[in-house]
Amino acid sequence: MKQWHEIRRRVLVEGVSKRQIMRETGLHFKTLDKILRHSRSPGYRRTATIRKPKIGPYLWIIRQILQQDKAARKGQRHCAHRIWQRLQSEHGFTGGYTIVKDAVRDLKAKGQEVFMPLVHRPGEAQVDFGQALVKMDGVLRKAAFFVMVLPHSDAAFVMAFPTECTETFLEGHVRAFDFFGAVPRRITYDNTKVCVSKIIGSRDRKLTAAFEHLLSHYLFDYHFCLVRRANEKGVVEGIVKFARQNFFVPVPQVKDFDELNGHLLRRCREDLARTLRGKALAKGQLLAEDRLAMQSLPEAPFEACRVQSVTANSESLVRFDTNDYSVPVEYAHHPVVAKGYADRVVVSYGNQVIAEHKRCWEKERQIFNPVHYLPLLTSKPGSLDHGLPLQDLKLPECFDVLRRRLENQIEHGIREYIRVLRLLERHSLQEVTAAVEKALRMRIHTRDAIAQFLIGTEPWEQTTFCLDGREHLRGVKIASGDLDAYRQLLSEGGAA
Repeated sequence: MKQWHEIRRRVLVEGVSKRQIMRETGLHFKTLDKILRHSRSPGYRRTATIRKPKIGPYLWIIRQILQQDKAARKGQRHCAHRIWQRLQSEHGFTGGYTIVKDAVRDLKAKGQEVFMPLVHRPGEAQVDFGQALVKMDGVLRKAAFFVMVLPHSDAAFVMAFPTECTETFLEGHVRAFDFFGAVPRRITYDNTKVCVSKIIGSRDRKLTAAFEHLLSHYLFDYHFCLVRRANEKGVVEGIVKFARQNFFVPVPQVKDFDELNGHLLRRCREDLARTLRGKALAKGQLLAEDRLAMQSLPEAPFEACRVQSVTANSESLVRFDTNDYSVPVEYAHHPVVAKGYADRVVVSYGNQVIAEHKRCWEKERQIFNPVHYLPLLTSKPGSLDHGLPLQDLKLPECFDVLRRRLENQIEHGIREYIRVLRLLERHSLQEVTAAVEKALRMRIHTRDAIAQFLIGTEPWEQTTFCLDGREHLRGVKIASGDLDAYRQLLSEGGAA
């Protein structure tokens, strides 16, 4: 480079002749001419198209194979080595692997799509789900995590669930809106079945009932990407990858999803302090601009659940998804409503909640509340030791002591013991346990005696006479008592 500069200076500035320079340096006149025309070496320049006599006649075959691969799943597409093998066996190609590999690389590069950078206005959001491994209660398992990001500020909310479904999709929205403190004006989605029941044309969609309920409650606008065009929500795609590599590395070791989501929430809040490349302010500061363009949260809370009308069967079980949940036996053979939330299943009869269970995400399981079956023991006392729901009834040792004493002292001691157990229908296990222990110390063992120790814990609502359904009693007027007449009766009685 130093000689290049020196030659240019001597000829162009000092006026030394080209002949003199060629004599001193031994340069060819074409080389000297190139030095004088360029301030630095332009490198080798090809003037004619490269001839490819070996691979040229086969390029159309390679192009056709790559085009067909677009319709195949990624794990079953041709690699360059497999294309080379096919060219040899099916088309008589005699060239080497390297020229095939180079041709495949060049053709793929020419076919790659170019994208237009998009503007991200304040108040808009993108949503997606990702998957990651977690070690929960000592077991390695896969978790789905919901992500909502505001592309203008790049503020993101991440929450993990056992699976991706309608309930977790709705719950993720509710928690994300609470995290941001407002509702985005517009949210972009892919064509998930949770939102879309049918794709009509390129942009029209038939929405699911659950997604329409969410829209009706929060009143935001929505946008669905074109099929196989995830680049339309490229920001959330990047955040899914970022969260997996940063929030789930190393693999979180947690007790349950509550602990995992507490960890994710802390990471999301910490991430608000980060300033991205090309941004003048931190995420948290830009989030304030997003909030100004977003909608206020509605006053009424949203029920993030899926509702099913079902009928309790003869075993007093209600099926939701593939699992059976128990209800009190008096509702067997009755139509009820089951609501599935991300963490629980609630069963109602009319306006009354009759059962609530922790959500089970396994398949074909039976989830019992033993208390639901206690009334059945009155007519079927033999099922006390053999009833499947009652195997989950873990009682303190004092109940075994009480049962032995009742069976030894009373003729139908097992029935009296069942009457004691039925106190659990109205009182907590702790309250009944304390009453049983007190009764054992006083050596009184009947149900009525034990119930006396629970009188102070009776809910006051159960001591009030309710007029619901007794409208004819509302017109009854009770006159106030005449105390003078009462005193007169007492005096007369006393005199007699």
